[in-house]
Amino acid sequence: MSGSLKLTCLDCGSVNRVPTEKLGAGPKCGTCGAKLADGKVTELSFPEAEKAAKTDGLPLVVDFWAPWCGPCRQMAPQFAQAAQALRGQARFAKVDTQSHPDATVRHNIRGIPLMILFRDGREAARLTGARPAAQIEALVRENLAMPA
Repeated sequence: MSGSLKLTCLDCGSVNRVPTEKLGAGPKCGTCGAKLADGKVTELSFPEAEKAAKTDGLPLVVDFWAPWCGPCRQMAPQFAQAAQALRGQARFAKVDTQSHPDATVRHNIRGIPLMILFRDGREAARLTGARPAAQIEALVRENLAMPA
């Protein structure tokens, strides 16, 4: 794999160009120094998630959730586990639909938790309901033709 791709810093919003061979080495933002692909789930506002989904060269999996939703809270550790397993291959974020109701309208969200996989600025797949980490990982791998 050669070349580079763009990654939006999920802390400061700066767009960074990262050599693809450096993704596994924990690249950092050139502006604020935050890690760009660290295998952790980042809480984002809806506009931040939209920017990252449109700009990033790395797939972005967004969990649309709400604090009052029991299944959403129950799935959070599984989502974090999947994020760690796919470190350097995809990035994971959460958007609180209670704080950002415009997300539900924009993405036609009828139930939560809902995970949407964005690739090349477009929705590539979606998965509704609380799922174990293995199913979340499978969603990403199947839709990106990644090796298991």
